[in-house]
Amino acid sequence: MREHRITVNGIDVNVAIGGDGPALLLLHGFPHTWRLWTAVIPHLTPHHRVIAPDLRGLGATTRADGGYDAGTLAADAEALLDALGEPAAVVAGIDAGAPPAFLLALRRPGRIRRLVLMESLLGRLPGAEDFLATGPPWWFGFHAVPGLAETVLTGHEARYIGWFLDAGTRGRGVPAELRDHFTAAYTGRDALRCAFAHYRAMPESARQIAEAVATSRLTVPTVAIGAHPVGDTLARQLRPVTDDLESHVIEDCGHIIPLDRPDALVPLLTSGR
Repeated sequence: MREHRITVNGIDVNVAIGGDGPALLLLHGFPHTWRLWTAVIPHLTPHHRVIAPDLRGLGATTRADGGYDAGTLAADAEALLDALGEPAAVVAGIDAGAPPAFLLALRRPGRIRRLVLMESLLGRLPGAEDFLATGPPWWFGFHAVPGLAETVLTGHEARYIGWFLDAGTRGRGVPAELRDHFTAAYTGRDALRCAFAHYRAMPESARQIAEAVATSRLTVPTVAIGAHPVGDTLARQLRPVTDDLESHVIEDCGHIIPLDRPDALVPLLTSGR
């Protein structure tokens, strides 16, 4: 994998590219960068041209003032495919990368060979009532208050990011080199601002998703993958609006599926390629 900087949709995207074959676009979440996919990429590059960007504002991609809603992130992804000369791709998104992947597939189904969505909620679509019965995860509200989380956390990034990495692997953790990389990517007030901007844009993203499903169905082959804690919630949201849905829940697996259970994820990414 080689990293490149490509100007698309008004920002410079840092993107790792490698392998040969049909394009496979990987969209990470929080608190990750493209290196979230480190353990699965070697199994993908023999069959795919793997395209793994840092999302807007995260990693080494431009820390933009705005554009953190799912619709703009979907436009970022489509513009990246355009810049790389890829008319269509398998698209996989986890956590914050799933809503833009979903909107891209709804808006541009001809560009999506197969859609894989993991460990995320899709706005306020029906199906998540049980998961949200006691309210959303605590950090959603904390991150959503403008200016608060970055003020509290500046100088304490390693402890905070480390908590998510441990919780997302059910205590098993991630390799030290990756832990240090993720911590560095989210260190500093501006890096934190951009991370939390994804959460502050969630109401707008939810509105975009609701409007999109009101007039369209998801027609591309779609795979929903859950683990702990989302489980089958994503599949329940997708089922009423998706024509071709396959769903899986990976047992004994934390939220960060590509690092916690790459062995279970690789077959689901490569089947039907």
